[in-house]
Amino acid sequence: MPHLPARPSTPIFAAVHHLTSTVGIVALAAAAVAVVSLLIAATMAYRIGRLRSEQKAVLGDRREDLVSHAAGLRSDFEALQEYVRDCTERLDGRMQTAEGRLDGAISYTSLVRYDAYGEMSGRQSMSIALLDCTRTGIVLSAIHHRDQARLYAKVVSGGHSELELSPEEAEAVSRALADGHPAAR
Repeated sequence: MPHLPARPSTPIFAAVHHLTSTVGIVALAAAAVAVVSLLIAATMAYRIGRLRSEQKAVLGDRREDLVSHAAGLRSDFEALQEYVRDCTERLDGRMQTAEGRLDGAISYTSLVRYDAYGEMSGRQSMSIALLDCTRTGIVLSAIHHRDQARLYAKVVSGGHSELELSPEEAEAVSRALADGHPAAR
């Protein structure tokens, strides 16, 4: 059997025997602080990794942080808000113009047919009322006879005529206004 070399008389961990000295205690404290720092660094690295993966889910592959992204979103939102405000103002102006035009449009209508001369001619005469939303407009009367036809027009303002209306014309105006609301809206 081969002969083994002799062991040295000093222990392998000679420094371990000196841990009770001041230098040993400071070394142990420094080692403990280093281990705690290493654990904190590992925990922070894990949390930063999770944060980056969560940011990547929100931001995609862009190379910006969440604060820059939020600032960009705010800027885009303010631009969109200004655009919507401008559109709303333009639409309000257009709506006022359209409403002004509609106020002058024919809103109330009525047609009354009758036999003007009592000739049993099939009620060929007629009166038609054409009024706007302010109840202003005209009444047209077409009086038909065997030999001739006549057309009369009378102005109506606020539901009343400047000239006296025939019974049929008055009936056309009253029928047009009977509903109490414009027919063509």
